[in-house]
Amino acid sequence: MKKFAIAAAAATALTLTMTNAAFAQQAATQAPMMLAAGEVTKAKEETKDTWITTKVKADLLTEKGIPGSDIKVETNKGVVSLSSTVAVTESQKKMAVDITKKIEGVKAVSADGLKAE
Repeated sequence: MKKFAIAAAAATALTLTMTNAAFAQQAATQAPMMLAAGEVTKAKEETKDTWITTKVKADLLTEKGIPGSDIKVETNKGVVSLSSTVAVTESQKKMAVDITKKIEGVKAVSADGLKAE
């Protein structure tokens, strides 16, 4: 009985040692998932650009006198580009640019893509 207890204790100790070594090796080879600072910044910019685009589009759609549904809005790093396939008047173009410039986060507005009558 004494030999069995010693053998069992030795087997348990050996198993625990091997298990600890396996966990240590696994921990060393598996680094935690972390985004690089540049990727986080890029994700924040993309989120902000999406918010700006949505806000501009909503404001243009709700403004009377502007064909908001015909104006395409794209944002890249805070620079908003307005374009359309339908002709707009110069006053509608100016109004669309003015509305866009008032939105937080907008750095610049390009309305070169808006076809004026």
